[in-house]
Amino acid sequence: MKQALWAILAIVFIGFIPFLEAKEMLENALTPKQQSIITISAFTANGDLEKLKPALIQGLEAGLSVNEIKEILVHLYAYTGFPRSLNGINTFMTVMNERQAKDIKDTIGKEATPLPATFNKDEYGARVRAELLGQKEISAPSGYQLFAPAIDTFLKEHLFADIFARDVLTHQERELVTISALASMMGTAPQLQAHLGIALNTGLTKEQLEALTMVLKKEVGSAEAQSAHDVLTLVLNSRK
Repeated sequence: MKQALWAILAIVFIGFIPFLEAKEMLENALTPKQQSIITISAFTANGDLEKLKPALIQGLEAGLSVNEIKEILVHLYAYTGFPRSLNGINTFMTVMNERQAKDIKDTIGKEATPLPATFNKDEYGARVRAELLGQKEISAPSGYQLFAPAIDTFLKEHLFADIFARDVLTHQERELVTISALASMMGTAPQLQAHLGIALNTGLTKEQLEALTMVLKKEVGSAEAQSAHDVLTLVLNSRK
């Protein structure tokens, strides 16, 4: 009887080891703030506002400032569209109203630094995009840039200038936001692949990106996590 009990306990313990290892890897790779960036972005992208609300609260309690969360939700409109972004912002307004009614004091955080009047959006955006893509020089327009020049202008002057120049979030944090959103939507694998590469270029590590997929699996869904994991594997293999 004792031998059978010990055998059962051994099986349970052995099965628990991978869970402990995964938990340790997650805690070592990503800070609580980074983990909250992932869940907030994912639930905003997939439109699950019921899960977004507690994720926003957890983000505040993990140390994200009010302005950092606002910036996450603003950044997301470039990847999820205005409807999802605005839904997220309205949900956050509800959270803040409820917390203020309970006299909970949250850190507001810094505002974006004003840009100079001489700020050249086209030049800045082109340079930032090249840097994120790991290019030493700005490449000549090709593909979609030639086919639909207007979208290239919007990408350079708005996304990579107006938005990326706002210093409330770092480029690494913005890539965590973008990857988490793209992994939580359908039909965005090519963009997810590109941004996983960009994330590595910003200095995010293989371990951090693997931990991101673990957060998705734990908090969002297995399908989203598997999608991100499969694309990440392609990106990492291409860099060997």
